[in-house]
Amino acid sequence: MKKYFQFEELGTNYRREFIGGLTTFLSMAYILFVNPTTLSLLSVGDFPDELRIDQGAVFTATAVAAAVGSLLMGLVAKYPIALAPGMGLNAFFSFSVVLGMGIPWQTALSGVLVSGIIFVLLTLTGLREKIINAIPAELKLAVGAGIGLFITFVGFQSAGIIVNDDTVLVGLGDLTNGNTLLAVFGLVVTVILMVKGVKGGIFYGMLITAIAGMIFQLIDIPTQVVGSVPSVAPTFGQALFNLDQLFTLNMLVVILTFLFVDFFDTAGTLVAVATQAGLMKENKLPRAGKALFADAGATVVGAIFGTSTTTSYIESTAGVAAGARSGFASVVTAGFFLLALFFSPLLGVITAPVTAPALIIVGALMVSSLGKIAWDRFEIAVPAFLTIIAMPLTYSIATGIAAGFIFYPITMVIKGKAKEIHPVMYGLFIIFILYFVFLTY
Repeated sequence: MKKYFQFEELGTNYRREFIGGLTTFLSMAYILFVNPTTLSLLSVGDFPDELRIDQGAVFTATAVAAAVGSLLMGLVAKYPIALAPGMGLNAFFSFSVVLGMGIPWQTALSGVLVSGIIFVLLTLTGLREKIINAIPAELKLAVGAGIGLFITFVGFQSAGIIVNDDTVLVGLGDLTNGNTLLAVFGLVVTVILMVKGVKGGIFYGMLITAIAGMIFQLIDIPTQVVGSVPSVAPTFGQALFNLDQLFTLNMLVVILTFLFVDFFDTAGTLVAVATQAGLMKENKLPRAGKALFADAGATVVGAIFGTSTTTSYIESTAGVAAGARSGFASVVTAGFFLLALFFSPLLGVITAPVTAPALIIVGALMVSSLGKIAWDRFEIAVPAFLTIIAMPLTYSIATGIAAGFIFYPITMVIKGKAKEIHPVMYGLFIIFILYFVFLTY
C-alpha cells in the first residue's frame, strides 16, 4: 500500500494521510445537505411538489458520487483531491434549467449524463486541452465569478434577506422574521469561523445554526441521528430514460454549460491543489489525464444515481494543509462519504436558513477570480462584465455565459484582434446567438 501510493517519495505516512482525508471531508461535508436542498428547490415555496426531485434520493446520490469520484481520484490518479457534486452547477441545474427553463429534472439529469460522457471522450482523445485553450482565460475567470454572485444571490433569497419587490424588482426582507434572523446568525457564525481559519468552517457553521434553530423552535428536533440509507429508486436511472428529450437548442446550451463549467472547475482545482501539495513538475501536472478521467467518470456515475455534475473540490486544499500528499487521503475521504449515508435523518434539520450562509460564503470565495481579469482592456472588460452581471440579474448561468461568449468576438474584432480568436469561439458565438433567438419563442 505504501509503495503504491508512494509514501516514501512524498514524505508522508498513514497518519498524515488519514488526518488530511478527514479534514477534506469535514471541509466539504456541507454538500451532503446543501445539494439535496438545492436540487429539490426547497427555498422555492410555490414550486409544485410533484415536480421536485426527491431529497432523500439526492442525498444518497450525492454521497455515492462523492465516494466514487474520490476513490477514482485516489486509486487511479493518486492525488489528494476529493470530488462531489459541484456548487454552482447544482444551482444551474435547479434554478436555471428546472425552474427557469421549465425542463423536468429527469431531462436535466440526462443532460448531465451526456456532458459527462462527452467529458470522458474528450479526455481519452486529448481534445479537452484544445477546447480549454480555445476559451480566453478572462472568460473562464468571469464565469467563475459570475457563478459566485449567482450562488450568493440564491443564498440571500433562501435566507429571506432579499425578497421580491414589485416596485424595484428586489428589496430587503423582513429582518425580524425568525428564519431570516437564524440565517443572519448562521452567516455571522460562519464568517467568524472562516476568518479564524477553522477547517470545515462552513460545515460547523451549518451545525451551529441548526442547533440554534432547534433551541429557538424554528427547526424540529430530529427523532434520530442515525438511520437507514434513503432509497435512490426515485432518481436512479432516470438520466437514461430521457435521452430522447435532449434534441433541442435549449438542451444543447444546457449540456455545453455543464461541460464548460466542469472543465473550468476541474482544471483550476487540479492545478491549485497540486501546486499547494508540491506535486507539479516543470509547471505540468503528472497523470493529468487520469485525474480528468476520474472527474468525468464521477459525473457519469452521479447522473445515473441522480445528482448534478460531480467535480473536483477546492476544499481539498484544507486536507493538503493538514498533511495529505497522496491518493490515500482521497480514499479516506471516500470512506467518510460512504459512512455519512447513515446520517440521513439530519436532512430534516438542514432547512433553507441553515444552508443559506453556506451558499453566500461559497459565492464570496468564488468571486476572488475578479482580481485576475484585465479590466484596463475594454475589449476584455465588456464581455467579462456582461458574463458576470447577467448571471444573477437574469437568474441564469447559461444566459451569462451566452452574453459573454457573444460579445467577446465582437469586441475583439472591432479592436482589430480577430486573429487572436480561436475558431471554436466563432462556433460558440453562432450557437449562443441562436439560443437567444429561439429563447424568445
